[in-house]
Amino acid sequence: MIEEVLPSHVRAFEAFEHVPFSTLRPQEATLVAKAVEGRRREFATARYCAHQALDALGAPDAPLLATPRGLPVWPEAVRGAITHTTGYHAAAVADASRVAALGIDAEPDRPLPGGVLESIALPEEIAQVTRLTARHPGINWDKLLFSTKESVYKAWFPQTSLALEFEDALIRIDPVGRTFSARVLPPALVAAEPGLSTFAGRWLVRGGIVLTAITMDAPTSGRAPAGHRPDPEHKRPPITSVSSP
Repeated sequence: MIEEVLPSHVRAFEAFEHVPFSTLRPQEATLVAKAVEGRRREFATARYCAHQALDALGAPDAPLLATPRGLPVWPEAVRGAITHTTGYHAAAVADASRVAALGIDAEPDRPLPGGVLESIALPEEIAQVTRLTARHPGINWDKLLFSTKESVYKAWFPQTSLALEFEDALIRIDPVGRTFSARVLPPALVAAEPGLSTFAGRWLVRGGIVLTAITMDAPTSGRAPAGHRPDPEHKRPPITSVSSP
């Protein structure tokens, strides 16, 4: 289903069941050698999805290692993103000459725990969730909002290495077209990265999964696409969730 939220020039692969830990390359296996069994299964399946997507893109076959924060180190000239949650794993990759930033996120389709919406949403977004819930029942709009913010972060951070908190991006959700937009708010961040201050994405809710994706096309002229920058120590404050980068 991930192909429904990504353009055709992005290659993606998804899995609904875990693959064996033995599918990992030896260098990848060392990254989670001391992790608990559940984490190892998630890591192996997500890496398997990434390798399948990279192969479809025609990227060189090589181990997919990680930064100190655990973010995947993609091959040169590739933009990529990974997501996983209970019962779902996916990866998406694209040629950096065509895509400047890429972010995907999957979440279980159930409401956020009490108090989490207020901790991650702006007042305008809380009001938006209230309106959407009244007009379009049957969708956990609070969880969808959370997922869109995660996709924004995953598209933003690997290209900028700048902190982006939940309240730093304003989300607008289109319930009919299954799209959303995001605008980075802090003037300092907009000034630092004007080419990454607005995002457009797509969303889908199906089979117990909330799925969101952002694809920012690379500019054809002017500012060159952002590159992968050194990985800083900044981490978002922990939020009760069931998915991770």
